[in-house]
Amino acid sequence: MTAFARLLFGRRARLRWVHLILGGALAMPYVLVGSVAVGPALGATNLFGSVAVQFASFAVGLPLAAVTSLFPPTRPLEAGVVRWLCGVEEDLLAYGPARTKGEKGRTAAWFTLHLGFGGIVAGMSLAVPPFATVLIVLPVFEGLRDSRLGLPAVFEQSWALPLAPVAGVAMLVGLAGCAAGCGVLLARWAPALLGPSPEERVAAAEARAADLAVRNRLARELHDSVGHALSAVMLQASAARRLLDSDREFVREALAAIEDTSRRTVGELDAVLGVLRDGDAPGTAPAPTLADDLDGLLRRTRAGGLRVRAAVTADPASVPPLISREAYRIVQEGLSNALRHAGDRVTVAVTIDVADDHLRITVENPLGEAGAPRPGGGHGLRGIADRARLLGGAARAGAAGGTWCLHVRLPLKGSV
Repeated sequence: MTAFARLLFGRRARLRWVHLILGGALAMPYVLVGSVAVGPALGATNLFGSVAVQFASFAVGLPLAAVTSLFPPTRPLEAGVVRWLCGVEEDLLAYGPARTKGEKGRTAAWFTLHLGFGGIVAGMSLAVPPFATVLIVLPVFEGLRDSRLGLPAVFEQSWALPLAPVAGVAMLVGLAGCAAGCGVLLARWAPALLGPSPEERVAAAEARAADLAVRNRLARELHDSVGHALSAVMLQASAARRLLDSDREFVREALAAIEDTSRRTVGELDAVLGVLRDGDAPGTAPAPTLADDLDGLLRRTRAGGLRVRAAVTADPASVPPLISREAYRIVQEGLSNALRHAGDRVTVAVTIDVADDHLRITVENPLGEAGAPRPGGGHGLRGIADRARLLGGAARAGAAGGTWCLHVRLPLKGSV
């Protein structure tokens, strides 16, 4: 019984009832316009004096409503009201105006149904409650039994008076059931009539894919930049602590490298996070490239005590900016992996050259004591592979003969 009462009079049912009443209010101007044509045709001068005239005016007005529903704001406004009052999930409804013929046809069908059901329920909501109230109190007030009130003749009989309140309550319940049923039907039809078309779903999927691509790129930038900086700073601080009493000059260089690394990383972090702040302009710190900061990257890495042997035969200034930026991050991540897994007592060999119109990057270092990646690792190598694949290149990494080798090939032709 409680579930039945909630179905008819619960919050969701009441909101859908309001939605139908709004549809009836929207239908009234169309009914009045329809009465202009129907009234003279049927010889009626009073719209509200004849039920037949009202229904005829209603039937003429609904096609007019279907035509006006073709205005662009109709679908987004109707979808917004349906989300709020009918409880339909947002993802099932479209946000923009109808553009194609199919979308416009479905919008017209929805608007017609909304105003049609709404006009009927709104009319019943105006007429039924007063009539039902009269029936409920009829046994108590004898004056209401006057035939001029339009009550059924049966209720003028004394034996039928006890049944009048039952009939009144039944009418109210029937009104609530009709409103609830119409609300359920409209809520069920809304996704089909106001939902996004296949073209809109494809466009939304493409927009989500583009957004995910941007976020993945930002995640790679944060991982490579901040991860390398933290690894380098940790190594530099550790080396400075060990040599604090024996080599003050090295300690000063390590602290200077920590300061430089931290400053550059904060600038890059601000640039990346600026993209994520709604309404904020992106940060002004430029993305590093081989030409801009390869020497600085190697210098800061060596300042922490890691021995880096670099052989750069490619001219960084001649590498296209996009390739140069991604190559810088790849070298940075290769050095970060060496710092994390091999420690600061090994020599890392970095080779950058050009062969067969490809920029080749190789980073080699002895395996650490464990000889395996740390738990939870692997994101950096996956990021390197993603960078190379997006540029049409390839990357491979693995251990061979006690040495870990990262090798990346990036095409130079066709790059901007």
